Amino acid sequence: MDTNDQTIQQTFQNQFLIGLPSLRGGYFGDSIYIIIEHDLDGAFGLVINQPAEQSLSDLFTDLPIDIDCPLLIGGPVEQNRLFFLHSPAPEQYRSSIKIAENISMTASGDVIDALKAGQAPKKIIALLGYAGWGAQQLEHEIREDAWLLTPTSSDVVFNEPYATRPQAAAKLLGIDLALIAPRAGHD
Repeated sequence: MDTNDQTIQQTFQNQFLIGLPSLRGGYFGDSIYIIIEHDLDGAFGLVINQPAEQSLSDLFTDLPIDIDCPLLIGGPVEQNRLFFLHSPAPEQYRSSIKIAENISMTASGDVIDALKAGQAPKKIIALLGYAGWGAQQLEHEIREDAWLLTPTSSDVVFNEPYATRPQAAAKLLGIDLALIAPRAGHD
């Protein structure tokens, strides 16, 4: 098996993707994604550190006033689609995907019903939109030093302040993002 075949078969699913300094100034700079799916056809992920200007109650006016479900911008694609990242729920929702030990993603309306009934998972965030990469696009961007991959952590997803999530995820590998040069040394 040659190196290219190994790269194609490697998956980045259940990893954080942190925008490195080479991306600063653009949409992806200072961002952190959780990779939900990654295969030969491409990748699908959600930004977990960009709060939306509106709240979930703005989208669903019949939600309880005291609802604790932050709304974030999950990515630049289809920002009218709603996704939820949440801790394991007592009941499995339709279209739920287990991402990590304590993180699931659901895109079905039964989460809204649970929120309305006051039966939401303990930890939950809502995200509008997503990010997508075509076949081999993400692998290419990683080789070009645009992204840092780290393991996921439910603490980063649900408890860390938005502004410090990229740094907290980098620390999982012992990396300080402030010490990374804005351009790779192999240019």
